Amino acid sequence: MTTAYKVFNKTNILFALFLILEFCLPSVPKACGTHTVIFIGILQVIFWVRVFFLKDARKAIVFGDIVFLVLLFLFAWELATAKFSALDRFLYPTPGEVIKLFITEIPDLISAFLSSITILMSGYLLGVVVGVFLGLIVGWNKRLYEVAQPITKMLAAIPPIVYIPYAIAIFPTFRLSSIFVIFIGSFWPIFTNTLSGVLDIDRKLIDSARALNVSNRNMLLHIILPGTIPSIISGATIGLLFSFILLTSAEMIGATNGMGWYVKYFSDFANYPKVLVGIVFMGIVVSCIKFFFEKLEKYLLRWR
Repeated sequence: MTTAYKVFNKTNILFALFLILEFCLPSVPKACGTHTVIFIGILQVIFWVRVFFLKDARKAIVFGDIVFLVLLFLFAWELATAKFSALDRFLYPTPGEVIKLFITEIPDLISAFLSSITILMSGYLLGVVVGVFLGLIVGWNKRLYEVAQPITKMLAAIPPIVYIPYAIAIFPTFRLSSIFVIFIGSFWPIFTNTLSGVLDIDRKLIDSARALNVSNRNMLLHIILPGTIPSIISGATIGLLFSFILLTSAEMIGATNGMGWYVKYFSDFANYPKVLVGIVFMGIVVSCIKFFFEKLEKYLLRWR
C-alpha cells in the first residue's frame, strides 16, 4: 500500500468533507454537532491506525471501505436532519443527538443488556447441551432415528415465536417463559444439524472403530462427536440468531427490563431518539456476540 493511497483515499476525502460540512454550514437547534465531530474523529483515528500499522494491505483496504460506508451514511444523515431539515425531526433525530443520548443512556443500556444476556444464555446453553446430546444419541441409534425423523420434521417446522404468548401465560415468571422459548428456538437447529453431522460421518471410520472393539461410549465421545463439530457449530450459529430474535420479541410483549423492552417502552411514548439508541445498541451487542462466536468456531475447528 503506497503512502499516497494512505493519504489521498476516499475515506480521508469524505472525512474532510464531513468536517467542512460541520464547520461551514449552520445546523438546526440542538443538533449536537460537536458529538458528531468527536465520533467521526475517533472513527477516523482508528482508520488511520489500521491503515498505517496493519501489515495486511488487503485487510486495511477492506476496513477502509467499511469506515467509508459508515461515514457516508452519517454524512447523508447529517445533511438530511441537522443541515437541511429534509426529514421530520420528530421521527429522525440528528446523529449528534443520538450519539449524545447513547452516552447518557449507557447505565440503562448496560442494565438492559445484563437482563437480556442472562436469559439468553440460560435458554441457549440449555438448547446446546440437550440438542447435541439428543442429536448424537438419535443419530447413532438407527431405530431411534427412524422414530424421531417424522416427529422432528413436524415440530421443527413450527416457528418458535408462536410459543411466546402461550409460554408467558403458563409459566409463573417472564424469565422462565423466555428461557423456555429460547430453548425451543435454539434446540431444533442444533439438534437437526447434529443429527445430520452424525449421519454424514464416513461409515468406514465407524466400521474400523468397531473392528477394534471400541466401546459405544468412546465411539460417541472420540469419533462421532469430533466428526460432528462442524455441523454442531453451524446449528449453534443459527440457534444463537434465533435465540436473540425470540428474546427481543418476548421482551417486547411481557418484560419489564431488557433490550427489547427498552425499544418497545420508548416507542410507546414516541421517544424515537431513545428507540434509535436501543436499536444501535442491539446491533453492537449482536455484532460482538457474533465476533466472539466466530473466534470460538475458529478455535474449535483449528484442525481443519
